[in-house]
Amino acid sequence: MKLKRGNKFKIPSKLKQKGIQVTGKWKPIEIDPNLFADEQLGGLVCFEELTDYKLVTSSKAGEEAKKRKADSQQEEAPVETESTVPKKKRKKEKNVGQEAHGHDELKTDDQATEWEGTVLSQVESNAGVATSLKRKQKKRKRKKKACAAQDAPTTSSKKAKNWTAEVLSASSDLQVDMSAWKELFVPEPVLQALGELGFSAPTPIQALALPSAIRDSMDVLGAAETGSGKTLAFAIPMIHSILQWRVSKNLPSGSDGTLEEAAGREDAVPSWEVTEEAEGLNPDGKKASGPVAEDDESPATGCVKVLEDVELDLDAKKHDAKESNPLLGLVLTPTRELAVQVKHHIDAVAKYTGVKTALLVGGMASQKQQRVLKRKPEIIVATPGRLWELVQERHPHLSSLRQLRCLVIDEADRMVEKGHFQELSQLLEMLNDSQYNPRRQIFVFSATLTLIHQTPVRVLQKKNTVKIDRTAKLEMLMQKVGIKSKPKVIDLTRKEATVETLTETRIHCNADEKDYYLYYFLLQYPGRTMVFANSIDCIKRLTALLTILDCSPLPLHANMHQKQRLKNLERFAERDHCVLLTTDVAARGLDIPNVQHVIHYQVPRTSEVYVHRSGRTARAASDGLSLLLIGPSDVMNFKRIYKTLAKSEELPFFPVEMKCMTAIKERVNLARQIEKVEYFSSRAKQHNSWLQQAADALELDLDDEALIGGRPSEQEESQKQKMLKGMKKHLKHLLSQPVFKKLMKTKYPTQSGKLLLPDLLETSSQSALGAMSKAQRKKKKQQQQSMDI
Repeated sequence: MKLKRGNKFKIPSKLKQKGIQVTGKWKPIEIDPNLFADEQLGGLVCFEELTDYKLVTSSKAGEEAKKRKADSQQEEAPVETESTVPKKKRKKEKNVGQEAHGHDELKTDDQATEWEGTVLSQVESNAGVATSLKRKQKKRKRKKKACAAQDAPTTSSKKAKNWTAEVLSASSDLQVDMSAWKELFVPEPVLQALGELGFSAPTPIQALALPSAIRDSMDVLGAAETGSGKTLAFAIPMIHSILQWRVSKNLPSGSDGTLEEAAGREDAVPSWEVTEEAEGLNPDGKKASGPVAEDDESPATGCVKVLEDVELDLDAKKHDAKESNPLLGLVLTPTRELAVQVKHHIDAVAKYTGVKTALLVGGMASQKQQRVLKRKPEIIVATPGRLWELVQERHPHLSSLRQLRCLVIDEADRMVEKGHFQELSQLLEMLNDSQYNPRRQIFVFSATLTLIHQTPVRVLQKKNTVKIDRTAKLEMLMQKVGIKSKPKVIDLTRKEATVETLTETRIHCNADEKDYYLYYFLLQYPGRTMVFANSIDCIKRLTALLTILDCSPLPLHANMHQKQRLKNLERFAERDHCVLLTTDVAARGLDIPNVQHVIHYQVPRTSEVYVHRSGRTARAASDGLSLLLIGPSDVMNFKRIYKTLAKSEELPFFPVEMKCMTAIKERVNLARQIEKVEYFSSRAKQHNSWLQQAADALELDLDDEALIGGRPSEQEESQKQKMLKGMKKHLKHLLSQPVFKKLMKTKYPTQSGKLLLPDLLETSSQSALGAMSKAQRKKKKQQQQSMDI
């Protein structure tokens, strides 16, 4: 079946069904017969070129075509009208029409792009052509969906699911008095977003930092307690700086930049394809001589013609686009989870500004993040490692950091420590040398920014040892970061470095008893609990142990896949009673709502880590508990932390009902045995399987002595499984029995260390009275016996 009728182009039926109208002419192309093996095939195969075609998509042209169809009652090809085109498609066509300066409305759909350029078509059936178009259409749509899902615009009505959803729950119906923000020079679009989020008044760190940052354009060094709102203290000035830059470039405050930015999108028509011939004119300004459509009176109708030997200055276009929408804000964080949270906070307050943000962290596909950078976001939130990797790859959007207007280093004391984050040192060296901008604002924030360690006496006795105080630490930090002018220094931290609403307690025990007290606490005080440890192996062991005890823990450590880490954080934030077992990757900055307890299963090695761990609870003036499980190997770290934080009083001991510990120990010991058996069985199985595969590949006979545990017989394996099954059945029975028979599950005690729990007081008093009465009865009995004698 041929695709042409005479000299006229015939539209395939599949394209007719999709509402595409194409008009044009076929021009035969002469082909050398020697190209074919058999010269007689030259007359059977025809190659033609479709020339002088155009695509009709405008609603006005469609209405006029309908009228002519009703009058003449002739068969016409289906024309797309506004009523038949989907809303998304109409919106896309409208945007493309604006980019073409209102002259012609060119079709940017996938089917239309298949006919751009020179069409060489071997005459086949309509079904074959339609199938090819359909495959390419699906492929392009999948690509667009992947790009859209990677970085959705901030103005989207759909809210990304994350653990900050409860904190950043916006409500447009909420009436909030925003008068407290008026003297802080906050932009109106940001004020509108803050009002919807319910932030009626700034926090102390925000009230002190915003005027100096926005009005005076000063660098800011801020130290405030955990949960005090430090993220918005640097996010709002950064958004204000970007809005000011738009005003200086005569750009509307709510726009995304100039028209060149549309060339970076995959669903837009490149600007160089809109030529003079799209307006019906030749390059010399005369009317085009090619055929036009029947409804060429419509100003929205246009045609596209193939231009040969056209030289395109693509590098110039890229340079113009880069200059028109450069990178203006950069936020560096120590952990991936903190970067995700900071981006969500910035998106929430930049909802009505049109400011675009991007996330660059490790553990995610770098190809997707490169595609996100093609959208030219004004703000990037990144971890140093992934950012330095993309800078070394010379990505166009990161090639010129000299125009950077705001640089933020969150949790700076950790990131600039010697021996940590080598990529950050290289980035700061580049920003302060080849990419230096004297007008750049720098923001440095941390809860432990001014915390000073007391230098041991043995170190001070050495030569050339300088005692570091608060001023010396800040000067050293300023030098590393690149602050050359006098910054605004804000220190709102307490002497103890922890918040007043935090209850700090401790339990002294042996190393093997920590599991007992941890399980006791999780049973007696249910809620949202974070358990911190210093090593990944400890987290893995506790995860297996508490899973056997039906506590349903969620692990979080650096060896996990990034998607699983974020998923566990979301689950932890959704459940009211949940346990998160984590290393220090979750110690800094994470704003997880309503965390009630923080347990230090292993005492942290530094006082900064202790402050940040404890800061996951008691946030925003709410109550919280921090419990230290101190073993013999943790005593030195505990004393060092206690001395550095200058605690005026000793930490109270956490009260434990010792009557319940017998049942607790029985459960935990049995769970340990099950975990030990399963661990060694799994380890031996993996090792032996690997050895067996290697031996089979080398065609060798594997000796039983090389296998862990030897090669067990079926009888031994059956007995082992039977024993394991019996232990699990016994543990299941123990778990079904109540541990606290007469005790009510209550909240933790106050910081004074006194037991204010009514049931515990009654129980203890009754037991004491019972003990006294028993002693008195025994004494009376002895007296009577002596009298009888």
